[in-house]
Amino acid sequence: MPPDSNSAPRLRRFGLSEVWVRFLVAIAGLLLAFGAALFSTVSRESGSVWGTIVLASAALLLATLVGLTTVPYLARRVVAARLREAIDYEVTRAGVIYILIAVVIAIAAINTGNNLLYVIVAALLSAIVVSGIASSSVLRSLELDVHLPEHVFAGRPIMARLLLRNTSSWMPSFSVRVVPARRKPARSWRWEAYTFAWPRNRAPEQQWVRLPDRRLRRVSEPQERPILEQSVYFPFLAPAQQLRADLELCFPLRGRYQEKTFGLQTRFPFAFLTKTRRVRLAREVIVYPVVEPTEQFLEVLPKVTGEFESFVRGRGYDLYRIREYMPEDSARHVDWKATARTGGLKVREFSREDERKLRIVFDNPAPGVLAPAAYERAVRLAASLAWHFHHEDVELSFVAPGLEPTADVFDFLHYLALVEPQEATPVFGRLRASEDYNVIVTARERTQVPQGFANVSYVISLAEPKSLTPLS
Repeated sequence: MPPDSNSAPRLRRFGLSEVWVRFLVAIAGLLLAFGAALFSTVSRESGSVWGTIVLASAALLLATLVGLTTVPYLARRVVAARLREAIDYEVTRAGVIYILIAVVIAIAAINTGNNLLYVIVAALLSAIVVSGIASSSVLRSLELDVHLPEHVFAGRPIMARLLLRNTSSWMPSFSVRVVPARRKPARSWRWEAYTFAWPRNRAPEQQWVRLPDRRLRRVSEPQERPILEQSVYFPFLAPAQQLRADLELCFPLRGRYQEKTFGLQTRFPFAFLTKTRRVRLAREVIVYPVVEPTEQFLEVLPKVTGEFESFVRGRGYDLYRIREYMPEDSARHVDWKATARTGGLKVREFSREDERKLRIVFDNPAPGVLAPAAYERAVRLAASLAWHFHHEDVELSFVAPGLEPTADVFDFLHYLALVEPQEATPVFGRLRASEDYNVIVTARERTQVPQGFANVSYVISLAEPKSLTPLS
């Protein structure tokens, strides 16, 4: 029977939750139904037919209302709570020894009939019960939160923050660890191509029958990369206390790391059981590629920088540099003061009037074009170039297959963190003529790059590792 509008607020004044309100009202409804059933029996024995019908109908109606309104609600809450906060048990070595000792003493008590041994066995068993109740009480009132940085690079240590709070107003918690969740290998059934051959024990060229077929196999699903791989220990949490722990994490590879559950573990009080409460707390980290300088990056960067600087210099109003006179220079750009001071003819070189614009293009190759190690080097090189010029006085933009053109370096790094080789339209079809200078990282040969970008591009061709030169 559902709680009415008057009884529910009155019960909540005593600190009772909605679950307890519904439970107590259901008990009251069942008691009324039981009373009505008893009085219907009395009425039947006294010969009152109408009284028996009314009371029996009322008992049946009350029981039906409780069954339809309260029981499903309580069942859903119990199932949801168990799924949300399931607890795993693991017997420790000390627990195994303790149980063996209790079994030996119990056998001795049965064989001898000694009352003192029965008392000792009862004390040993009660200690196990007390241990289970105490450890459940320690874990039940804990809340966990995990804070992770927004931008994470592979190979760079970061600081994660774990917040553990004891929500109980009177019960402290002892010896709690935050541990990684247990991961069970996921397996699923899949159809795959197969060749039916007979006889099966012969070589393929000696078999009489070979027909294309399909078979159902159970394969392992790829495992998610975990975020937490070590435990964090909290020795004591007072009632209503929140503690913080800073944990250093380092992710070796780019990609997606995620956790759906974390574990709160304790052996309190006697270390007979390791009890782990699973806390549903979804967290995800996108790890960007490594941007630390590599040998290939240090080889390419001066060439890219030199080509870019040559592209942006021209006739403008901002002085770029003073250099030696060249035959193609105009006489009106001669700096006579510098010429008189050095004794050699010097000219002024000005920067372009437009802004320094650089566009980094990552031409994602199809599967199988590059070896996995070479592909990772290409991704790392593109990320390193983007990160380097992000800190320079350059207006950046980024283009790649499957990526909307963007000027945000973190959008580009996010793309590179998750990118995999795929069949896609060449990225050159998305490039439009502009005043940007292009740095193109591609697995294609330089001859396959459109000639329309010949004067405004530096192509890093991974198909020609020794020819990292400007496109000409």
